[in-house]
Amino acid sequence: MDEALFRQTAARIAAKVSSHVYLFGTAGEGYAVTDQQFVQIVAVFKAALPEAARPMIGIISLSLGTIVERIETARALGFHDFQISFPSWGPLTDIEVDRFFVATCGAFPDCRFLHYNLPRTKRLLVGSDYARLSERHTNLVAIKMGGDEATLLDIVESAPALQLFVVEFGYAALRDRHECGFIAAVTAGKPEFARAFFNARGAPLASMLHEIKAAYRVLKAKVGETDAHIDGAYDKMQAKMLVPEFPLRLLPPYSFVPDDVFEAFCAEAPPGWINRKPGSP
Repeated sequence: MDEALFRQTAARIAAKVSSHVYLFGTAGEGYAVTDQQFVQIVAVFKAALPEAARPMIGIISLSLGTIVERIETARALGFHDFQISFPSWGPLTDIEVDRFFVATCGAFPDCRFLHYNLPRTKRLLVGSDYARLSERHTNLVAIKMGGDEATLLDIVESAPALQLFVVEFGYAALRDRHECGFIAAVTAGKPEFARAFFNARGAPLASMLHEIKAAYRVLKAKVGETDAHIDGAYDKMQAKMLVPEFPLRLLPPYSFVPDDVFEAFCAEAPPGWINRKPGSP
C-alpha cells in the first residue's frame, strides 16, 4: 500500500469533490482486498480525512460473517455509514434477503446503511421490496443502483423514505422531477464540473449530460482496446485525472489500463474535459 499517496488522494477528494466520500465501492477493489488489507486501509482512510468529512465504508464479500466482521471493525474505528451488497455466489431468496438485513441493519442500530442494488449479486430488489425493508429497518436509509428510467422511478415512488443515489445518466433522467442523490462517476476527475452538474436543472443539465456522454464514449473505446474490464479500471482513470501520479494498476488477477491508453484518452476526450495536457503534471 502506498500510504502517502492514498492519504493525499483521499484528502484531495474530500476537499475538491465532496465531504461525503466512500471507500470500497464497486470500483474501490473492496471485493479484492484481504481482511488484513481491509483493516489497514480503513484505518489510514479514517486518519487521512478532515474532521468535517462524512465517510462511508463499502462492504463486499461472499460471506455474510465476513460482512458483519468488517462492519464491526470499521465501527470500532469510528465509522457509522456503510454500503452493503448481497453475497453473490447465488441469488438470495426472499427469506434470505430478510436474514441479510437482520444481520446488518438489525445488528447495528446506531449505524446507517446504503444498499448497493446491482445485477452482479444476482438478486435485484424492486420498489415493493424496499418499501417493506425500509419500514422494518429505519437505519436502511439509501439505495445505490443503475438501471433504466422506469426501474429507477419504481424505486423512487415505492420507497420514498430512502434516498436513491445514481450516477450521471440516472441523475439527469430523474432530477428535474424527483429528489435524488448523485454519485460522481464519469465526472469524478472533474470536481468543479461534478458540482455544477449536481446543481444544474433543465436545459443546462441536459447540455452537461451531452458532454458527459461524449467523454464516456471515448473512455469506453479506449478501455475496450485493452483487456481491462472490471469497474476499477475505469475509476482509477478518473482518480488519475485528479491526482496525476495515481497508479492505474489493480490487484491481481484483474487487468488494468496501461498508462499509454490513459494518455490516449486524455488526448481524444472532448475539448476542456481534461484539465491538463497528456504527460504534464
